[in-house]
Amino acid sequence: MNIYIETQRLILRDWVESDFPIFTKINSDPKVMEFFPKVLNEEESLAFVFRIQQEFQESGFGLYAVERKEDHCFIGYTGLHHFSFNTDFAPGIEIGWRLAYAYWGNGYAPEAAKACLQYARTKLGIRDIYSFTATHNLRSERVMQKIGMQYIKDFGHPSLPPNHPLYLHKLYHIGMNDYHSKSV
Repeated sequence: MNIYIETQRLILRDWVESDFPIFTKINSDPKVMEFFPKVLNEEESLAFVFRIQQEFQESGFGLYAVERKEDHCFIGYTGLHHFSFNTDFAPGIEIGWRLAYAYWGNGYAPEAAKACLQYARTKLGIRDIYSFTATHNLRSERVMQKIGMQYIKDFGHPSLPPNHPLYLHKLYHIGMNDYHSKSV
């Protein structure tokens, strides 16, 4: 197992098989998936993990499994992902996170995301990173703000029909040449 990033409280690492059942539970939780088109079943969650692992093989980075140091508990993911859907800011690299509901409100998402931004800048040489979420997802938007991203605009997500309640998204961006993180 490769460890890519460590913070004061977290380890961002490769996925291991024991993560899969927990990840399936995370993806089937309506609270966690509130701002996604649907909850995912076991088959869809495993296919998602396969895509994550494939991106690591192709790009050398991806969505890292997040583990708490204190108890070695897998709590979700944070990381980087190539996106190429039909918008004026694609293709690009986004930073994203998904943590089990029990771990919300502890500062884990911003802690892991800041470390990913630092890693992207110093180890991967990535210059621009985006993040986006449904306009109603104020918690995720707050994480974007906490990690120093700047609001760019609202846009209609091209994977959703215009009448879908999650169609309208907020777009954030950070230029990695301008990113200076405190030690994480």
